[in-house]
Amino acid sequence: MKNPSLTGAAMGLAAAVLWGTTGTAQTFAAAQSSPYWIGALRLAIASVFFAGLVFFGRAGRAQVDSRLRRAWPWIVLGGSAMAAYNLCFFAGVKATGVATGTAVAIGSGPVWAGLLQALISRRPPGPLWCLGTALAVMGIGLMLSGTGSATRFDAVGLALCLAAGLAYASYTLVSKHLIGISSPVMATFSVFTTAAVIAVPVAALTAGTFSATGSTWLMVAYLGLIATGISYLLFSHALRHVSAATGVTFALAEPVTAFVLAILVVGERPMPAAFGGLALVVAGLLLVVWMETRRS
Repeated sequence: MKNPSLTGAAMGLAAAVLWGTTGTAQTFAAAQSSPYWIGALRLAIASVFFAGLVFFGRAGRAQVDSRLRRAWPWIVLGGSAMAAYNLCFFAGVKATGVATGTAVAIGSGPVWAGLLQALISRRPPGPLWCLGTALAVMGIGLMLSGTGSATRFDAVGLALCLAAGLAYASYTLVSKHLIGISSPVMATFSVFTTAAVIAVPVAALTAGTFSATGSTWLMVAYLGLIATGISYLLFSHALRHVSAATGVTFALAEPVTAFVLAILVVGERPMPAAFGGLALVVAGLLLVVWMETRRS
């Protein structure tokens, strides 16, 4: 392949597009459905999806399994980070409102990733990454502020959103390490199974018994199989070709997808400033993709 970084960028952006359908899909859930249970169950369904991939592709996996067993601290760390991301994000958005919560959680992710990468590898992201990420983060804030969504200040909620961004960046760095010693399928299976084992009991303690209508179960199945299972499999493959910090930046395409779907499916009518923010996000992402292809 002539340019693996371009392939990695395409996979990372495709994963983010699938993540962006999550908000629209949740509009089909019953109003009384607990967001904690939805977040936990999508992890559990994704774990079953990855287990099926592992079962049907077991040939030649003995050496990989052995390496993963020795890397169990990384698996526990990655699973804990993914579970924390789901729980903190839903709780933070509920406390601060959709616009503020999403902007802080998703916008802080690349910043956390860049700081963590600099601390761990002693190799901070380059100036083009910083410029592209800054443009995209500013665009996210402008785009969401122009949607007219409810916004309110809540210190605990903002802390939870920042924690969600840190947890997602941590998950990405751990996944980058695990994919270096195993396959993307085995790495995602191990991490998401651990995350589900953590998140389901927490949801049960926080929200009690889960009750849902048929449409809610269909929505949860979609979130688990498509918006989580397939998307994170794509993301894991992308991390083989791009840096962890760049992978987190690609996640900024998620609110772009949600923004477009809100207009086309839900019928929202954002203010003109939101479209300016959309242009900034796209410009920032294109700059990061260009940086990756140049490096390759």
